[in-house]
Amino acid sequence: MSPTPLARPVFAFLLSLLLLPLAATAAGDEQETESLPFSSLSFPEPETHFSATQKCVQPVEEMRKNHMKYILHQRDETVHEGIRTRRYSLEECVNCHTAKGDKGEYIAVNGPDQFCSSCHSYAAVNIDCFECHATKPVRPSTLHTPSISSVHQGLDNATLKQLMAFEGPAK
Repeated sequence: MSPTPLARPVFAFLLSLLLLPLAATAAGDEQETESLPFSSLSFPEPETHFSATQKCVQPVEEMRKNHMKYILHQRDETVHEGIRTRRYSLEECVNCHTAKGDKGEYIAVNGPDQFCSSCHSYAAVNIDCFECHATKPVRPSTLHTPSISSVHQGLDNATLKQLMAFEGPAK
């Protein structure tokens, strides 16, 4: 049985792929002092701002791995099915992860060195949520009790009851 005309070049290519690392290692021994391009780059760790008054809706490792799944699921339920809940809403993420500046004003969560942008830069992922969504809190969170929230300070009891009646705290 004779090899097909294509078999010989394919075999040669595969063999070269196996031998290429060996050749690179042998050449690398002679030039150990030369560094690879961009090998000295360092990446800052992402910011970890979060609310001091409430816990995240899931453990940190779970959110690092699956937060986008929660956001997409929430989007589908809200947009396609009309079900509005706050537990995995982007608004609540912004409420919790937005930092305040020196003068007490909110800094956009996607601003330079802020929570969303720093994590997405670190992971080399493009973030486009905030082309449409607010980057700063627009109303107080309802995922925790008002008595411990610094966001609710200054609101009267009637307003707090209305906010909590919207959906109530996460269970």
